[in-house]
Amino acid sequence: MDNAIYAALTRQSGLMNEMRVVANNIANANTTGFRREGVIFAEHLSALDRQGDTLSMAHARGRLVDLDQGVLTQTNGTFDLALEGEGFFMLDTPEGPRLTRAGAFMPSPEGELMNADGHRLLDEGQAPIIIPAGASKVGVGADGTLSANGINFGRIGVFAPPEGAQITHDGGTGFAIDGDPEPVEEASIRQGFLEESNVDAVFEITRMIEVQRAYELGQSFLDREDQRIRNAITSMTR
Repeated sequence: MDNAIYAALTRQSGLMNEMRVVANNIANANTTGFRREGVIFAEHLSALDRQGDTLSMAHARGRLVDLDQGVLTQTNGTFDLALEGEGFFMLDTPEGPRLTRAGAFMPSPEGELMNADGHRLLDEGQAPIIIPAGASKVGVGADGTLSANGINFGRIGVFAPPEGAQITHDGGTGFAIDGDPEPVEEASIRQGFLEESNVDAVFEITRMIEVQRAYELGQSFLDREDQRIRNAITSMTR
């Protein structure tokens, strides 16, 4: 009789994980460059006896990152950059290189382009990008070529995870990958634009309601099962 409780508990645990992911998606619905996540549910069968009977257990710890394009919003900012199509910007962080679609950058006092967290934007050779001193007008071409006062001085790197690599959120809009990123040859960058989050708030709220109802149904089952066991124990001890 414990098997039903164990199976229900694994389901409840998975629903709790999904609720956390959905809540995080909603919280980042207006975060520039954010990518929504989904939970991957899997079924594991555990043998109960030698006759082949099994117990089905749910597993929901894996996460799937949605890489669909977000809406581009015009800002006219010199260092506001948005990617169209495939690819990520690369940032130099204390934990190592990280990929991102959040393209709001600014020059440091030393002229290095960095994001709001102080992580430096890297060029195609994975080196920091430095704006020349005294540059009055900085342009960014569609291929990432940087120019100041009409003179080219670098190219923004655009990278993609290698085939089959696992990509995971790291620090909100940053991504860590389990391999070396590969350059994107035909990247398209738009200067003066930012890419919005690809979260559909209405869909996520609807999903949150569905998950909450499923969790309440599972809790109701556990309460009834607990009461049934209590009644059985009471009857046997009379």
